[in-house]
Amino acid sequence: MEADGISIWPRMEPFLLGPLQVAPPPKLSLHYLRKMAIYVQTRDGCCPALGWPMWRHIACGKLQLVEELAWLYFESFDLLLGHSAEERLEWAECLSQCSCKAELDQQRNKLSVDTLQFLLFLFIQQLNRVSLRTSLIGEEWPSPRSRCPSSSDRDVKTSSHNKNWDDQAHLSFLQTHLVDMVELLLEPDQLSPSGQAQRDCQVSLEAVRSLDLLLEGSLGPEKPPLPLHRLLSRGPLQTQAGYSPLSRSFPLHQLLSCLQQCLTLNPFGITACLHSGKKLAWAQQVEGSMKRAKIARNTHMAPAGSKMVLMSQVFKQTLAKASDKLTGANVKIHRCSAAFIYLLSPLRSVTLDKCRDSTVVLGPVETSVHIHSCQNVRLVCVARRISVGSSSRCTIHTLTPTRPLLLPGNTDITLGPFHTFYPSLEDHMASVGLAVVPNAWDCPSLLGTEGVIQQTDSCCYHLLPPSQFHMMAVPFQMEGDTCEVPGGLPPAYQAAVVEKQKRIQSWQRTVMEARLSKEQKKLFQDLVEVRFHEWLLASGHRQELDSLAPPTLADLRAEEGHSPHTA
Repeated sequence: MEADGISIWPRMEPFLLGPLQVAPPPKLSLHYLRKMAIYVQTRDGCCPALGWPMWRHIACGKLQLVEELAWLYFESFDLLLGHSAEERLEWAECLSQCSCKAELDQQRNKLSVDTLQFLLFLFIQQLNRVSLRTSLIGEEWPSPRSRCPSSSDRDVKTSSHNKNWDDQAHLSFLQTHLVDMVELLLEPDQLSPSGQAQRDCQVSLEAVRSLDLLLEGSLGPEKPPLPLHRLLSRGPLQTQAGYSPLSRSFPLHQLLSCLQQCLTLNPFGITACLHSGKKLAWAQQVEGSMKRAKIARNTHMAPAGSKMVLMSQVFKQTLAKASDKLTGANVKIHRCSAAFIYLLSPLRSVTLDKCRDSTVVLGPVETSVHIHSCQNVRLVCVARRISVGSSSRCTIHTLTPTRPLLLPGNTDITLGPFHTFYPSLEDHMASVGLAVVPNAWDCPSLLGTEGVIQQTDSCCYHLLPPSQFHMMAVPFQMEGDTCEVPGGLPPAYQAAVVEKQKRIQSWQRTVMEARLSKEQKKLFQDLVEVRFHEWLLASGHRQELDSLAPPTLADLRAEEGHSPHTA
């Protein structure tokens, strides 16, 4: 598995954030990607960078994808790239000035991606392809490694519902498909007419450099991660991989043998985080069964891009955190029930998996928020992308520059405008490159079971009626200058808020003009409080108020172990 302490592993984020969590269309199979690889390497203007106009031509004209789906893949790949916050904000400003599709196309035409890495990105969409045999027996067939699952495997499968989070699945996918992926990167003159690699062919250093998207490694347990091409083209692995500085290439079979020998599980993945990450638990503040919420995190030792926080089984609690320990982390909230969770820091990505009857309020999310198999969950966030799959009765209040992605299996999804703030929100948004415009919260895209955009209206979602809209208050004091919802509310919802304020003022005037005696005021106040507490119990808000932390987040910023609510 390792050579002299050297190890190579699948990078987490390309698999976590890259594959759409739905089976890809048939035209993204290996057969068609091989044709695309030959096409882009034999046409002028396609390598080393592939622009949006050429990809649209290939996707729509050759692969028969609709333009919206073609853009979705292009945009999803862009999420993985290391754009600065300033670049993201500049792009948002350009899009906000587009008033028609022609102007939007003009802006999109300026974008390009690394051609070979984009091919690899399209290939890993196969991660979520489910075969009939897989659905029946629970493993891929034919299986390259027939073995009984270890206890650690079972732990991971229990805690990691989907393959995007499952580092065991990432490793298995690469071990199974490494040959196919490397062959996609070969120059056409090194391929047979069927697209297979010829005997004794060479893999260029540039092709191996494109594998940096999916693979990295280190020279030892305590050594920092390095890009794959640096590990293979210098140092101890140079000879083993067969690298020739003269030709700047690797013999294919020697390269593949070296990679297979060194491939191992990601030391910063979910398995390592569960087994050796910092684990904390909160004592429950409710009567009855004393279940315990669990957290595992690797943010104290993982490099940027590999930081994760796993939260599981938070039950009937209000938990809040605003800390640098969360900044830039990929967060998974798993099997939480009747909970109120506030994570008020800039986050990299968030997944809500199998949660019920809960409210989750997030700081700005740099890439994506994915909701899967949740019921009666309210999500409030600013995020670059929102996706929802196999969920029911969920309400999503969001500010997002991309169209919310509704995957198969949803029922009764409610979309509403972002309706809250906390003092440092705008600073956090700027730090991850999120602006208030464009805002596509009310224009979702619907995907079918094979990734095909559904063009007809669907009853799986509806927009929140303004008459049912209420503002939300974040019940913590923090430092910062934000004192209103960034970007304001859509006109219809702002009008609804104004109308409710007028009714409150009218009620207050009525009470004042009634000229009640002291005894009548006391009786009236008692009656109002009784009705208010009845409403709190009926609506479930009583639990949220009872379990709130103290009114500031100062204690929540303390070091781990000093408070039952720190993470």
